Amino acid sequence: MKKLYMVGLVMILLFAVAMVAYGAWLNKSGETQITERMESRTIPLQGAKARVRGMHPKLFLETINFYSEDMADTVALIDGRIEQIYVSKNTNVRRGQVLFTLVNDEIPLKIQQAESSIAKAEAQLANAKNNYARYKRLRDRDATSIEKFDEAEAAFFASEAALKEAQTIKEQLLVQSARQDVIAPIDGEILILYKQQGAYVQAGTPLALVGNFERLFFSLPIEDRHAQRFSIGDRAELTFKNSQILRKAYDTEYAAGNRGDAEIFSVYIKEIMPSLNEPASLRKIVCQVDNRVGLLEPQAYSGAILTTSQTQKFLTVPLAAMIDSNRNAVFVVTAQDTLERRAVKTGVDDGNYIEIIWGVQEGETVVTSAAEGLMDGMKVTVTLTGGDD
Repeated sequence: MKKLYMVGLVMILLFAVAMVAYGAWLNKSGETQITERMESRTIPLQGAKARVRGMHPKLFLETINFYSEDMADTVALIDGRIEQIYVSKNTNVRRGQVLFTLVNDEIPLKIQQAESSIAKAEAQLANAKNNYARYKRLRDRDATSIEKFDEAEAAFFASEAALKEAQTIKEQLLVQSARQDVIAPIDGEILILYKQQGAYVQAGTPLALVGNFERLFFSLPIEDRHAQRFSIGDRAELTFKNSQILRKAYDTEYAAGNRGDAEIFSVYIKEIMPSLNEPASLRKIVCQVDNRVGLLEPQAYSGAILTTSQTQKFLTVPLAAMIDSNRNAVFVVTAQDTLERRAVKTGVDDGNYIEIIWGVQEGETVVTSAAEGLMDGMKVTVTLTGGDD
């Protein structure tokens, strides 16, 4: 009985050892299979070829400051009281149009005095002229002395000068009288009325601000390598990402036909400083904006997008290929169908594609799928999109 018990115990132990050995073999075999499968596994991704494409580059401007070259104060040129105002805020005016009438009570009196002085000077001149002519006849007959003749001649010339002086004073007073009508210095719109009817003002006092915002300007600092792609007279389009264009500082009127937030403003390059033929690392581009719709005013706006009208050729990849917001790296698919993280230098973009300055060659495939979890060396299968297949 004891012998049978020992035999059974040995068999149980042998069975247990066999089961452990078999389990270890299965485990090792499974790990090997998993490793082999992982090594042979490929990740399906989407990608696109780096190609030379025609683009309309976009510049995304956080802030843009508009200014006007046509803003001027209407200024009183004489002292006086405002008797009449012929315009109101937002009135469109033309250069030379009368906006205000001033009254200076002293000017009419001074003009009367000047007229009296002229009449007196004319009488004195007539008398001096006759006296001069008489002494000239006497002198021709040697009937008077040279001294008497010279005195008569001097009195005649002095009377002429006195009359001219009196006439000049009257002309100056007439000019001052005309300045009682205060005129618009430029074509434009009344933006601000500084004074009200009945106010007394001194010469040099601003009475109203007139502005013409049909043309507005802004400037951009830009690197030389980008500035070289522009020329004076180039066209562009300006749009805004938000609704701030309806905010007005001067409360100017809107023109008919504007599309509000959806308006596209025509822009052209007015000036590049320094000029492109002079060496410089940084340049300033001055742009003129067509604002005849009356939506914009001279102030700061945010969220502007400047899109060039001219088609330009660049080596590009889709913006989706950029790994992060710094736009300095992409995943390139190698000839062995593995991933290679590649540093790149980028340039302009049009919202869909971005310029590659260096880092990727034309014809290479970049990954456009989400880059999260991707690493160098991963084996992939790429489906080309965007007509690159």
